[in-house]
Amino acid sequence: MNVEILYPSAYAQANVTLGPDESVRAEAGAMVMMDADVQIKTEARGGLLKSLSRSVLGQESFFVNTFVAGPNGSSMAVAPSLPGDVIVMQLDRQDLIVQSGSYLAGAATIEVETKWGGARSFFGGEGLFMLRCSGSGPLIISSYGSIHRMTIPAGQQLVVDTGHIVAFDSTMTFNVQKAGSWKSTVFGGEGFVCKFTGPGELYTQTRSPAAFLGWLIPQLPRDSNG
Repeated sequence: MNVEILYPSAYAQANVTLGPDESVRAEAGAMVMMDADVQIKTEARGGLLKSLSRSVLGQESFFVNTFVAGPNGSSMAVAPSLPGDVIVMQLDRQDLIVQSGSYLAGAATIEVETKWGGARSFFGGEGLFMLRCSGSGPLIISSYGSIHRMTIPAGQQLVVDTGHIVAFDSTMTFNVQKAGSWKSTVFGGEGFVCKFTGPGELYTQTRSPAAFLGWLIPQLPRDSNG
């Protein structure tokens, strides 16, 4: 499986080249185009309860599409709903914690789950839910805006607005908390933040969907009845 990223940092698209009978899993609606010999299998991956957990808790699609290449290999393209960046990461028997809306696609050898101990720490933090992606193989993630990658040394701490989190290594410890006092949280516009402690890689996005909605909704026209 080979992945090429086109138009990075703005309206990125991932072109995926599959070997004979090779497969890739992608979120529903992510496919842009594909060769005519690609077969699609749509399933509630992991059974009913696990898929329901992904849908309700992880805000991901209940069903997952598996794209299977033809006998001579095939190609396809996937893209996220929001404008922004797309990157491909090569997992090697490791765990990566990914913001639910940033998971785009991955090799069939990568397991995606919501039921992990740290997930409950994010519940309520601006509606943020996280997924644990584990295993080996290419993983494609997306962002709203550009992706900024940082290497956090052991013991160093960094505070990140939860709306800007894309992904981070499971080696990092974290704590979701208010940005300041309740007054600054409610009226200061900062909301919840996450304090990370290294070591590990941390990926953030330069724009926040929640902040955009906070700007957009007051601009929407209202009817005369209010």
